[in-house]
Amino acid sequence: MADEIRAEMVANVWKVVVSTGDSVSEGDTLVILESMKMEIPVVAESDGVVERLAVNEGDVVSDGDLIAVIG
Repeated sequence: MADEIRAEMVANVWKVVVSTGDSVSEGDTLVILESMKMEIPVVAESDGVVERLAVNEGDVVSDGDLIAVIG
């Protein structure tokens, strides 16, 4: 079953660390968000492969927006 990783706040996508097809482990950083001059890492919640990356550097995400799908 695929894990959907979603934004928990309004923020800018500062850096995308992984690519579609990359293998990740639980706790690996996928994306770094920037909000109010703070960097917030978004991490994988389980082991798997990045099936979809829904953001690009420079995007703005809102609470609940899809960031990535890990399968």
